[in-house]
Amino acid sequence: MNTHSPSKIEATPDLFFSGSHWHTVLACFLGWTLDAFDFFVVVFLVGTLAESFQVSKADIVLTLTATLATRPAGAFVFGLLADRYGRRRSLMANVIFYSLIEVLCGFAPSFTVFIILRALYGLGMGGEWGIGASLAMESVPRRWRGILSGVLQSGYSVGYLLAAVAARIILPVWGWRAMFWIGASPALLALYIRAGVPESKAWLRHREASVRAILQTVGRNWKAFCYLVLMMTMMMFLSHGTQDLYPDFLKTAHNISASTVSDIAVFYNIGAIIGAIVFGHLSERFGRRRAMLGAFGLAFVVIPFWAFGGSIGVLAAGAFLMQMGVQGAWGIIPAHLSELSPDSVRGLLPGLSYHLGILIASPTNTIEYALRDHVGYAWAMAGFEIAVILIGGTVIALGREQKGKDFLKGSTAAIRGAP
Repeated sequence: MNTHSPSKIEATPDLFFSGSHWHTVLACFLGWTLDAFDFFVVVFLVGTLAESFQVSKADIVLTLTATLATRPAGAFVFGLLADRYGRRRSLMANVIFYSLIEVLCGFAPSFTVFIILRALYGLGMGGEWGIGASLAMESVPRRWRGILSGVLQSGYSVGYLLAAVAARIILPVWGWRAMFWIGASPALLALYIRAGVPESKAWLRHREASVRAILQTVGRNWKAFCYLVLMMTMMMFLSHGTQDLYPDFLKTAHNISASTVSDIAVFYNIGAIIGAIVFGHLSERFGRRRAMLGAFGLAFVVIPFWAFGGSIGVLAAGAFLMQMGVQGAWGIIPAHLSELSPDSVRGLLPGLSYHLGILIASPTNTIEYALRDHVGYAWAMAGFEIAVILIGGTVIALGREQKGKDFLKGSTAAIRGAP
């Protein structure tokens, strides 16, 4: 529903950045970075938390599952709020919510309370990406959408690196609870958003009059929604299949020490950040799908070095290039999903597709671990990713794109291909 006349809403210039553009991108980047940091804190505290709460490591891993399981619900709730009441206010509410829950995790007196809080945290984590992606992509000039999509998505890898640094610096001195207490810092971001981030002009133009109208729009576009969920499922298989078990793989299959594995993880996350930005930029020149397929191709050709490298140097280089490819494809996702989503549900559809994909792909580690017992660790990792890259590449190639879509006036770009 258009509630503002076209004369009152001017299109975003295609060439220049204003101060409000920088404020918006920075706020959305920091929101995703700090959200990812809060999630990965638990990854670095599995053993410590198990000892503190006197439970098994498997129980602590279950808290990660609880967070993942509630993320789609968070994407749905906060996505609806973003489409009904605006990106800016919804993002502020989301940041305050997940910051509060993170701080409370540091005060958890028992494992039961902790796992409940981590499930609640999943609601906040699920909501942030969709709101941040829609606000950033709707606000920036179209010609900058690709590279800034990569910058935005690289916040996930930056959050991982910050969690790794915190585990080395904060944990030994102040203990595990302080790791969660610093989660209060994102709440300050809400003040920054209020002061420096304007509301999306695209939302002002296309906002619906009711929640029912938003849901009806989703229903009318169910085929597109199903395609986005399928694509995001393959993307989740790709990223989690190359990241989650890789440190354990290096320790178990290649007998590399824990400290060296930690250094390698930092190294390949730097590759991930570079890949997201580089391929995001390339997507402006060659198109979203071609750039994603190029990133898939890079990931495919380095599999022998990533899985079967004969030395630490080869494995590290393979992992660096692997994550350049994997996160290179991911760097295009914020722009690609935003452009494929209907104007009036851009706060809901991308985020919900994203988090339903991760829910469907949640057995990734279980599948790879089961394959390990039959074909060995290296072939389990390599074989799984070969299949994922081939199938995922096909899904992307047969899909469509709307690169350069004008979010204020509707699509002015040719739709290439068909789903």
